[in-house]
Amino acid sequence: MPGYCYFCDANQKLVIVHHDVDTRLGTWGEVCYLNQLDPGETDPATPVRKLITAPAIIKSCGDSELRNLGFTKLVKRDEGVYENVTALDHESRYMVAGDSSTLPDIRKKVSD
Repeated sequence: MPGYCYFCDANQKLVIVHHDVDTRLGTWGEVCYLNQLDPGETDPATPVRKLITAPAIIKSCGDSELRNLGFTKLVKRDEGVYENVTALDHESRYMVAGDSSTLPDIRKKVSD
């Protein structure tokens, strides 16, 4: 269910409420009721504003896509040992704590 941000000018509070697209909230009491909040000192009939926010988009991607985008993904294999599952041909597959030769060369991954 999507989350919507509501702002109350009377108490300067911003609340995120999860509800379906067709639900219309207009008062602080409605926002508090849906979010199971105590309205406190604010009159429940106080109007609220629905704010426009950018949607959060989550896209999963595999190790090869991360590698192609220039990211490094490490998976812990042992105490102080991490496997670089996105290692390029010239990079060490395993990183060992205290051994700087196993670190990825950031200059080969990032360019201006």
